[in-house]
Amino acid sequence: MLNVLMIDDDIELCQMVREYLSAEDIGIQTVHDGEEGAKLALAGQADLVILDVMMPRINGFDTLRLIRASSQIPVIMLTAKGDEIDRIIGLELGADDYLAKPFNPRELVARLRAIQRRTGQRNQPAGETLLVGNIIIHPAERMIAWRGQALDITSSEYSLLEVLIRNAGRVVSKADLFEQALGRAESRYDRSIDVHISNLRAKLGLLDDGRSPIQTVRGVGYQLIPGE
Repeated sequence: MLNVLMIDDDIELCQMVREYLSAEDIGIQTVHDGEEGAKLALAGQADLVILDVMMPRINGFDTLRLIRASSQIPVIMLTAKGDEIDRIIGLELGADDYLAKPFNPRELVARLRAIQRRTGQRNQPAGETLLVGNIIIHPAERMIAWRGQALDITSSEYSLLEVLIRNAGRVVSKADLFEQALGRAESRYDRSIDVHISNLRAKLGLLDDGRSPIQTVRGVGYQLIPGE
């Protein structure tokens, strides 16, 4: 069973989500304070976190910082409808995905299941270690090493980079990255892929020739150049 921790000060919303997820055979624990939520997220009992941005005392961004300081547990941020800045900040801080309030519970379940499918792959036979240039990918552990060093990346960043690695040297469209890495269709004005790519570029650094290993092909998508 998937076990979810929801951190949100909206008690009525938490109750509604609890009822819906329970009917979908998803376990859920709710907490209404960011600091307490971060402690529970780091306790290792939850598989995934649903985190609201707007909370008293410690907001969702600061809560995410506390979590990301020592854990890469998948996090879905809940943002205000139409607030693109909050969505981008959340993704830049390491959120795996986001939903704008108010949201359809079915969409929340779809996002949860998509992340569950991706992260659940570490418990499945996933093929042999793959070496591409300076990159080594260990599918069974969902771990990627760049120039001999394991990358500290989120679940969504791993999935995105894995797709690019398996298509190294070829351009992968944003639509394909949404489908294959995030498990959902591309939607208009959704910049999730762009922000995840920006985070990955910062973590990978530059090739010897000064280029980023992830190249943008304008109007098409992204291409991985693994280096030698």
